[in-house]
Amino acid sequence: MKTKLGASTLLVALALTLTTLTGCGMTDNNSSDDSDDVPSAGTSNSEDAADKAEQISSELYDLIGIKGKASDTGPGVSECGDKDPEKYFKIFHPWTFTPESADQLDGVMERLRTELPKHGWKVVEYGRDTSKNKNLNLTADNDEKKYSVKIAYFAKDDSPNLNLMLVSGCYQVPDGEKVHRF
Repeated sequence: MKTKLGASTLLVALALTLTTLTGCGMTDNNSSDDSDDVPSAGTSNSEDAADKAEQISSELYDLIGIKGKASDTGPGVSECGDKDPEKYFKIFHPWTFTPESADQLDGVMERLRTELPKHGWKVVEYGRDTSKNKNLNLTADNDEKKYSVKIAYFAKDDSPNLNLMLVSGCYQVPDGEKVHRF
């Protein structure tokens, strides 16, 4: 019998991923001595920042380089550590890529490991996880764009796929505006 993750388990996993990704190497010109600080991504409203996340996800889709389908999940807004939640936010964009044919994913993670640095990404982690299936994972940071991505290759699923979680640095809304959450 196969079991899918429950909503609460998925939310915990999402929270852990958001915490892990935004602290994994993106540099910040305005960093303080607090090692838990999330790098600054600049000033933006939530909608424009979400559009940027979708654009970056589209670039990652193109780098995958094979025919397939991306899930239709949109970006979301989360809090930014201990910063004022009315003024600061992060964008996250989880999505799944399913190839037309499962064998197309053979070698895609190694190719991404090679190609991402050519497009401004620094691979900060690459290897198998500790799950029963030993899924292959890649984490990369883009200091220029102030985004991190974690890609997991689920080769042994009924329908092999890549799960991607894109997370921004910490945005600040323009003066006089508040964070719009979605």
